[in-house]
Amino acid sequence: MDAFVERPRRLLDIAGAPRHPSPLAASALVVIDAQLEYLTGALPLKGIDAAVCEARRVLDRCREHGVPVFHVVHHGRAGAAAFDPQGPYAGFIPPLAPIAGETTIVKSLPNAFAKTMLHEALQATGRKELVIVGFATHMCVSATARVALDLGYRTTIVAAATATRDLPSASGDRVTPAEVVFEGTLAALADRFAVVVPDAAALER
Repeated sequence: MDAFVERPRRLLDIAGAPRHPSPLAASALVVIDAQLEYLTGALPLKGIDAAVCEARRVLDRCREHGVPVFHVVHHGRAGAAAFDPQGPYAGFIPPLAPIAGETTIVKSLPNAFAKTMLHEALQATGRKELVIVGFATHMCVSATARVALDLGYRTTIVAAATATRDLPSASGDRVTPAEVVFEGTLAALADRFAVVVPDAAALER
């Protein structure tokens, strides 16, 4: 074994990209799928209660500083097993519900930009930095952050304001714990797609 093993580096660091979180004065907040499906519906997430509290802290801070807020919600097919738009679990988790003046965008795919007007709505603000919170870490948060890079946005993800769940392993014969899914997803995103900060307190004005 080598006596010295070089610590791995992020692609963002190799490229010399800025590592500070998105300044609120230049950012828009995107709250992804803060819906009851993840709280009391078919897809409960590990640590969802704490994540909702942290997302609310982010939301409050952004509102205090006049940050444009966009709420993205997922709607499946009518009668679907999850995210039925006519069912009881498609609604907002109350502490994260929009208030007057905030925009709600409905999506049908994991990527919040797919077949929606989110990109156009963000462009109208003139802001090119995003702060993302919401659910689930490995699915819609990840998909949206990855596409945001393609569209020219610089993204910050607040780790404690997201949550995920146990998943079957790729082979289907084991369970991948939510904690492993969470850490692996955020590590992959932090490599190239986003600055990942621990909590709301890490956001800059």
